Amino acid sequence: MSYPKPFPRGLLSLVLFLAGCTSTPVVPATGTGTTTSKVTGSITYRERIALPPSAVVTVKLVDVSLADAPAVLIGEQVIATAGRQVPFEFALAYDASRIQPSHTYAVQVRIEDGGKLLFISDTVNRVITRDAPTHLDIVVRRI
Repeated sequence: MSYPKPFPRGLLSLVLFLAGCTSTPVVPATGTGTTTSKVTGSITYRERIALPPSAVVTVKLVDVSLADAPAVLIGEQVIATAGRQVPFEFALAYDASRIQPSHTYAVQVRIEDGGKLLFISDTVNRVITRDAPTHLDIVVRRI
């Protein structure tokens, strides 16, 4: 009996590493809803400086309806810059059945390098409900 040849471990490690480096939207699993909608946009900053090659951009879609409570995460996208510079495009997929017309939703952005915060969105970037857009061009502020 002949057995299939094993997959080379080095190649498997490389494939898994590269798969982890891609920017993918993350939507927390809740129930059986389907992700059919998205919020899109771009991220930039005014300063004329380059980001380090290891910088990471985190974009979150959150429910900010309750003033004295933490925002509830609806969707997230992590972008490894890998030496690329602004502007960065994003597309946050979300389950439309989780959206309540009476709630307020916003996009939050952070740019970090090695856990150190470099840039952040310092304004509320409303989306989806209450006549808010689903496409934003966000300018982040240097920390």
